[in-house]
Amino acid sequence: MAAEAADGLDQALRALADANRRAILAVVRSRPRSVGEIAGSVGLSQQTTSHHLKVLREAGLARSTREGTRHLFAVETDGLEAVRAYLDEFWPTKLADLKAAVESWKGQTDD
Repeated sequence: MAAEAADGLDQALRALADANRRAILAVVRSRPRSVGEIAGSVGLSQQTTSHHLKVLREAGLARSTREGTRHLFAVETDGLEAVRAYLDEFWPTKLADLKAAVESWKGQTDD
């Protein structure tokens, strides 16, 4: 993994380690929302919510757009792709292990 990609992944994982940030991402998952709307949904002050949104934006997990005078925030799916790709690397080995275990078990029950 290239150093830049590893840094981005580390930053995304650190951002996702915070429960408030995960809650914020859940709120903006379906549609863009304003800071006030997000803060009300997750039970945080607007200032605290803005801080968490800044961390999520810097980690590439959220994006902001302007609609008139309002800033709207949404999930940045490209940022989540790096995390998903990293986690997906664990599956081939585990699936191969599961297949071997099932085949072994099946061979024992066929006798």
